[in-house]
Amino acid sequence: MALAQHYDLLRGLHILAVIAWMAGLLYLPRLYAYHSAATVGSELDTTFQVMELKLLRIIMNPAMLVSLIFGGLLILADSEIRGWAFLLKPWMVSKLCGVVFLLGWHGFLASARRAFAEGRNQRSGQFWRMTNELPFIAAIIMVLSVTLEFGN
Repeated sequence: MALAQHYDLLRGLHILAVIAWMAGLLYLPRLYAYHSAATVGSELDTTFQVMELKLLRIIMNPAMLVSLIFGGLLILADSEIRGWAFLLKPWMVSKLCGVVFLLGWHGFLASARRAFAEGRNQRSGQFWRMTNELPFIAAIIMVLSVTLEFGN
């Protein structure tokens, strides 16, 4: 019961890490929208590349890792409290599907950063503006799933 005793602390740390990760997931596509209008090799192009790389390496990647660590610890703590069957509840399956989506989106954004850095971006500013809110839509579904525990 060691982890269960620290459930609220784990939950708080998980939420803080997710906030940092979400900030990056929402901001990076906005940078890409502006970056897509920059001329390859220009000073503006170079500035955006530095901003994007630092956002990914200094904020997003560590925040994602810490989110996953505390999320895993919360699952272990919850298993001490409820048993493992909660992982099959619709609300938890929904939350885990959201995590898989966010991980995939993170990877997609990282590969887009490499494309910008190599001068081979093929996506328009409009694409990045249209997809900018996808992580927030996923977050809404995930947070409501966990707080309401529907289908429980």
